[in-house]
Amino acid sequence: MSITDLPRCILLYCRAGFEKECAAEILERAGELGISGYVKAKPESGFVVFVPHEALVISPHDKGFRLKDLVFARQLVFAMGPICDLPVADRARALLGAARQMGDQFSTVFLETPDTNEAKPLATFLRKFAAPFNRAITDSGMLGAPPDPRLHLFFLSSVAAYVGISIPGNSSPWPMGIPRLKFPRGAPSRSTLKLEEAFLAFLDDPQESLRPGMTAVDLGAAPGGWTFQLTRRHIKVTAIDNGNLDPALLETGLVEHLRMDAFRYRPRKPVDWLVCDVVEQPARIAALVGDWVASGSCRKAIFNLKLPMNKRYEEVKRCRGLIETRLGSALTDYTLAFKQLYHDRAEITGYISKHTE
Repeated sequence: MSITDLPRCILLYCRAGFEKECAAEILERAGELGISGYVKAKPESGFVVFVPHEALVISPHDKGFRLKDLVFARQLVFAMGPICDLPVADRARALLGAARQMGDQFSTVFLETPDTNEAKPLATFLRKFAAPFNRAITDSGMLGAPPDPRLHLFFLSSVAAYVGISIPGNSSPWPMGIPRLKFPRGAPSRSTLKLEEAFLAFLDDPQESLRPGMTAVDLGAAPGGWTFQLTRRHIKVTAIDNGNLDPALLETGLVEHLRMDAFRYRPRKPVDWLVCDVVEQPARIAALVGDWVASGSCRKAIFNLKLPMNKRYEEVKRCRGLIETRLGSALTDYTLAFKQLYHDRAEITGYISKHTE
């Protein structure tokens, strides 16, 4: 099969074990757009491929397939392949030939693999391959600058890869769709990285949305991983949990700890932020957070939904419906988004922002 005969597709990276949900999403979105096709979604592979029956027209301004509309996808790549049996002695030439089918100029190159244990040994190969390929693409004159699309080489093995592009503004800016966050010194739990990633994923301007002096409530706060992210930005936090909070957080002078039921507490005055990482049925959390925003108790919210073992995508849609129904009865303009973050496990993170009216 020649390069020009390779199938064009949409390549989606996802968390291993969630291929079924990612596939269901992209098929549903394609159906809404009137685009027929099929998916390839091998369990535990860490990626999904949607192959349309007709060629897609790729445009930076396309309103059809958008990464921000997909909950379970970490990255959205318009691709071709897989290219198999790459010549060991000259992989770069073969991959550049495929890249020319995708565009003339690329702002950067991402050499990637699925995020699985099986693919980890490929990391050594990629480190060795990076230098010769970067020299080859530089010599070819194809290396441009933003806003040119990114070039993705997604390796399944050292001799098989998808070649594709992602559009800035409709893709993740990080290789493999994974932000490499460093665990902050002094944080009381690793869950702190979930909220830090959520800020990156959902907020257009984190500095503006997280200004010093703002107020927040953290439901299910103990031991304080999410409260830590707020206090490091000098936000005043009311931490609600019957469990113990890290004493260092109380020493900041920014935290009031109330030992109360998270489902019963309401602030006397509206707060800027609600964050919630309570372990509870997702529909109950969705109803709780929706009511906080709709009633005016907070302006913005970030929350975690712990998904069931079965019918996970159906549960996400159910929770979205609960929130939309509650918000729709009180608000005319708001943002609601969901994403399975890298630091999430069998869960997703949600975001609501009440717009100024």
